[in-house]
Amino acid sequence: MSLIQPGSSPRRALLLVDVINAFFDERGAFHYPAAGEVLPALRGLLETARRAGRLVVHAREAHHPGLADHEEKKLPRHCLAGEFDAAFFPGLEPAGVEVEVRKRRYSAFFATDLALLLAEQGVEEVLVVGVKTNVCIRATVQDAFAHGFRPVVVRGASNSNRPHLHEAVLEDVVHYFGEVVDLDEAVRRLEVAG
Repeated sequence: MSLIQPGSSPRRALLLVDVINAFFDERGAFHYPAAGEVLPALRGLLETARRAGRLVVHAREAHHPGLADHEEKKLPRHCLAGEFDAAFFPGLEPAGVEVEVRKRRYSAFFATDLALLLAEQGVEEVLVVGVKTNVCIRATVQDAFAHGFRPVVVRGASNSNRPHLHEAVLEDVVHYFGEVVDLDEAVRRLEVAG
């Protein structure tokens, strides 16, 4: 197990959002068939980030069993810690020095130490992938920007069960928060120094 070594600016990190059974397993409470379409891209980006020695963060929704939760005002009780839905999808679990961030809201930044972690590692640019573009990806990207990071959404490595909202979010990301790049460009950014 090697430590993430400081590199030249800009430091990049890969942030996987909600790559958990709830969305990607057919038995998951929030599964939608199109979720599986991003799995090859997620696997490829994760392998690239690992080979390049990038910081990899796995943010997953995991709520406290038996306790009240504000999200229940909008959604039924879901993704309880220790249960099937909140488990990482097989083959895309954290490994080595990769970091898990447990979140209880849509954004991977809200009430977590993600901003502190990224700042400590000198990260400037965050490649954000996973699901769903119009909910957790959007909230995470908006908060990444608010914290002073440069968020990048990778086309083909995120999607939604509402394709029109997916496209609207990508448009908003370009106009207000960061960048949208294709898979080849994301791989290139992970591989090159910086």
